[in-house]
Amino acid sequence: MSGITDLDVLLQNMEPQIREGEFVFCTDKSQDYELVARLKPIASFLEDEGMTLVLEKHVAQQHGYQFDSVFKAITLTVHSSLDAVGLTAAVANKLADNGISANVIAAYYHDHVFVQSDKAEQAVAALKEF
Repeated sequence: MSGITDLDVLLQNMEPQIREGEFVFCTDKSQDYELVARLKPIASFLEDEGMTLVLEKHVAQQHGYQFDSVFKAITLTVHSSLDAVGLTAAVANKLADNGISANVIAAYYHDHVFVQSDKAEQAVAALKEF
């Protein structure tokens, strides 16, 4: 099934939901995909400087990873197409207007927005204004 591309339809039909747990962004200098399998990050991305891992906070702490901030993940529960134009901008702008940073990861079915843990409920309320 194809995702939705119409921005108005996406904004009207999304139901942001906070995912269970707290998450942190860490980095590891290796390109060891076995590490990814062991740590089971919610997301990973290979950058020139190292591998970015989005881990549950307790997993990062158990393995000695350093992190700066703690986040909640908000899933925009609407099947957005990877070809949709403007969803990330609309979400980021809405959150910015409310003083909330938005770290967006697009996956196949949904977009996921990582916001500061203490602002997660405020972020959901702002996104429901669409």
